[in-house]
Amino acid sequence: MILLNPGPVNTSPRVREAQLAGEQCHREPEFLAVQEQARGLLRELFAPDHEALLLTGSGTAAVEAAVSSCVPPRGRLMVLVNGVYGRRMADMARAYGIEVVEKRGPWNEPIEPEACDCDFVGTVLHETTTGVLNRVRDIGTPILLDAISAVGGEELPDADVIVGSANKCIQGVPGVSFVLARERHLRHPPRNYYLHLARYREGVPFTPAVPATLALREALLELREETVAGRIDRYRRAAALLRDGFERMGLRFYLKPEVRSNTLTTLHLPTDYELLHERLKAEGFVIYKGLMEGVFRVANMGWIEPRELLRFLKVLEETVCARSC
Repeated sequence: MILLNPGPVNTSPRVREAQLAGEQCHREPEFLAVQEQARGLLRELFAPDHEALLLTGSGTAAVEAAVSSCVPPRGRLMVLVNGVYGRRMADMARAYGIEVVEKRGPWNEPIEPEACDCDFVGTVLHETTTGVLNRVRDIGTPILLDAISAVGGEELPDADVIVGSANKCIQGVPGVSFVLARERHLRHPPRNYYLHLARYREGVPFTPAVPATLALREALLELREETVAGRIDRYRRAAALLRDGFERMGLRFYLKPEVRSNTLTTLHLPTDYELLHERLKAEGFVIYKGLMEGVFRVANMGWIEPRELLRFLKVLEETVCARSC
């Protein structure tokens, strides 16, 4: 099955095989070495002057860990909201009693931080609600960056705290997420127990997802071989291939070309979504429902050969034509 949803993604044979290394105790030196290598690779590839902290949980767990651990006591957080995931970050902060200031924008336009009287500005780099790529610039206030759908697929701006997940552009499997943070933001007292990032700085505080961590280590080694720039370029070319095909079919895009990410395209529905989804799934492709009425999403993250993308376009065109021709 070719997954054209924005995570989890198709993985390489190497990554799939890495999960099958056999049962391991997470407190033995063999696994601790795997975890430390994964942490080192995250720093090397994305943020050399940050600490790398691995959590067992989805990307949402890592965002909550970053918000609850890095915003200081009685702190104030500005959250930029132009989609579901920006709104989710604001809701998390409120759940911890953090004062939140929301800056809202239309869902089909980028949003960027502005100077404010806040301890942090939180934003989503690639808002997969629509596929819009938000702008991040230095404003003199620490940035808390939800980069879950961007790490490995987009150039990362400088940010004090960067949140990512194994199972998107890094091309690992679900179960492990991470936070890259400057050390000074990890000194605050805990607001919770399991998600308090300071606990993850040494050793293994809780039972991790061992197979997913093995897969993450292999995916990061694979990424280092391809290079981050090479991965970004591959995704950019895959998106261009798909978008050229969509345009030839006459499908309507939700976003203007200049604001689209490298890895996700939102399109207006040419027919009933359930019919489209089932027809494509029968041919081996999974697309993603839109979070607004009348649209659907196609992602090009993961280990997908160009020939499969071309086959997808053929099946999609046949389906659209059968309904409209």
